[in-house]
Amino acid sequence: MKMAIKKGDTVVVIAGKEKGKSGKVIDVYPDSNRILVENVNQVKRHQKPKSQQDKGGIITKNAPFDASNAMVVCPVCGKATRVAHTVIEGEKVRACKKCKGSLDKKYVKQSKKEVKKATSTKKTETSETKTEVKAPAKKTTTTKTTTKKSTSTKKDN
Repeated sequence: MKMAIKKGDTVVVIAGKEKGKSGKVIDVYPDSNRILVENVNQVKRHQKPKSQQDKGGIITKNAPFDASNAMVVCPVCGKATRVAHTVIEGEKVRACKKCKGSLDKKYVKQSKKEVKKATSTKKTETSETKTEVKAPAKKTTTTKTTTKKSTSTKKDN
């Protein structure tokens, strides 16, 4: 079964007890549709020493979880996104649904340049259309005068 998440991707967990955490994908298990992410879904296991030099004890390790509980983080725009597929230079490449940037490391630099060009043209268009002249507001000043009454008391010993 093909998976949208690959080894080395940065993902954010969208469901489950680890919701909101993000990390790098260490391993992918496409047969069971599970992924292993660093510092996410950590479990504790009791381990016996295998030799006299090894120490036994309770160890913490990462456990795989279902791939549907994670979304790929786009390296171009930095947002969690669904995966689209586009053709770049004759190759089918994974792409971000939001910014259309490439998720594959080979084409990330090209897509960053394209996204910067697209966002810079949008910013100039919006800045040109939002030119409004505001009339100066009348300023009113109010001053309050307060007087303090001083009372002093002396105690005789």
